[in-house]
Amino acid sequence: MKSTARFFTAFVTAPDQDTARGLARLALESDLVACANLVSKIESHYWWRGKIESSVEVLVIFKTTKAKLKALEKLVIAKHPYDTPELIVLPISGGNRRYLDWIASSVSRNR
Repeated sequence: MKSTARFFTAFVTAPDQDTARGLARLALESDLVACANLVSKIESHYWWRGKIESSVEVLVIFKTTKAKLKALEKLVIAKHPYDTPELIVLPISGGNRRYLDWIASSVSRNR
């Protein structure tokens, strides 16, 4: 299914707070996202290399636009310490118009 949404949230897990903060800062400084929320101490359980694993991670929730998704993906893959970093993208189907306008203006700033 092809999404026609203009705004998106992207979920990325990180191994620790410093990594999550670093990814958030890089994405913000690159004007790829308007906001990054860090949710500390989530407990993840998952299959990895044939075994069930678990770890404590930090979830980063990015708010961005369709135009910035590919660049955000490249940044996460290049800067993330995991071999296979999580990057799950969900369309934003609606919301406060002023907030959505703020996302758009934040990622399209001219420096």
